[in-house]
Amino acid sequence: MNLVKSEKLENNRHELQFSIDPAAFGAAVDEAFKRESANYNIPGFRKGKAPRHMIEKMYGADVFYYPAINDLFPEAYDAAVKESGIEPVDRPEADVVSADLDNGVVLKVTVTVKPEVKLGKYAGLKATKKANTVDDAQVDAEIDRMRERNARIITREGAAQSGDTAHIDFEGFMDGTPFQGGKGEDFPLVLGSGQFIPGFEDQVIGHSAGDEFDVTVTFPEDYQAKELAGKEAVFKVKLHEVKMKELPEADDEFAKDVSEYDTLEELKASIRKEMEERQDKEHELEVENELVDQVVASMEGDIPDCMIETRIDEMVRDFEYRLQQQGLRLQDYLKYLGGDTANFRQSFKEQAEKQVKIRLALEKVAELENIAASDEDFENEVKRIAEAYSMEADKVRSIVPEDEVKKDLAVNKAIDFIKSNAKVTVEKPKAKKAKKADQAEAKEEKAEQSAE
Repeated sequence: MNLVKSEKLENNRHELQFSIDPAAFGAAVDEAFKRESANYNIPGFRKGKAPRHMIEKMYGADVFYYPAINDLFPEAYDAAVKESGIEPVDRPEADVVSADLDNGVVLKVTVTVKPEVKLGKYAGLKATKKANTVDDAQVDAEIDRMRERNARIITREGAAQSGDTAHIDFEGFMDGTPFQGGKGEDFPLVLGSGQFIPGFEDQVIGHSAGDEFDVTVTFPEDYQAKELAGKEAVFKVKLHEVKMKELPEADDEFAKDVSEYDTLEELKASIRKEMEERQDKEHELEVENELVDQVVASMEGDIPDCMIETRIDEMVRDFEYRLQQQGLRLQDYLKYLGGDTANFRQSFKEQAEKQVKIRLALEKVAELENIAASDEDFENEVKRIAEAYSMEADKVRSIVPEDEVKKDLAVNKAIDFIKSNAKVTVEKPKAKKAKKADQAEAKEEKAEQSAE
């Protein structure tokens, strides 16, 4: 390959012209003839047995040129891109300028390239990091969730309460006539869950095992079955059994059963620490996002539509893959929602555009600050991926493209640079008021309202 021309055009377009020497082109034409000759019928010859000059005489001297050019193009184009130093972001449009066996091939390619962007201020930015706000109520709520997970299911003696599971038979009637879909047997209804239409569960609460009773409800106006929407129905209900959760007491014995700690206070301290660490990471991420948003807001440059469309393609593929993991197809998913592919893709556009801008801004910071990933950084990333997916490091190394991984690592380093050079203020946690002070303040507010 010989790069003949590299010219910047308008609207982030770039033109390359490059040549392929006669020897390489001639060899490719020979290979094309061997591969393609069976596709041509020549009178007097069996299929695939006609001599090359006969095929070229009947179909044109250049009949095998284009298959040969297609074979040579990928490697020659990649070499031209590398030599010119451009970064294509879309598929190239190629034209043959000239082609013959004596002079070889000259190709012209136009392609959209990564845009040049200008940044405003990206060092010395300001951001505020939220204070950790884990309180006793949050810790107690987590203890309650642990109690729920370790609850025993027992039979309730007496009236059903909200949160219980009532095993019921039911049949619905409208004007004395049963309607389709209104019957069930030994159905486990969690009272208060909202599984059934409003009012149904409330009328089961208070009944005991063995009771038979009527439940009268009105279907919502927007109920999916139009023949039932807005109409009153009576359900004949028989309550077979009521199950309840028996939660363990929150004490030291509970802490020993569910954790490595000997006391409830030690368990609570551990939960608080984990919550604070998790909250701190969330607040750090919020700071990063705030700082990067400031960099993007000051960035100038024309973003090619194809970059946004490419990112949308990636997001759609990722969504489709996650659907497949759940046994669904994208076409079926859209059908259920009553949507179409065009609107579905449009729903990703704003997010895709933001992600493209963030990537361009961070790549520019890396360029301006000479930030790059080292071979050691790459090897550490290979090791991380290998451990995360239980793979051999050599296998990972053979799969992941080193250049792309290093670009990603450089982008992450750019974020670290922005953050380390920013002025981040940490909010001070709000002081807790004493209980008596709270009560006094509440009385004052009440007195002021009464005076008004």
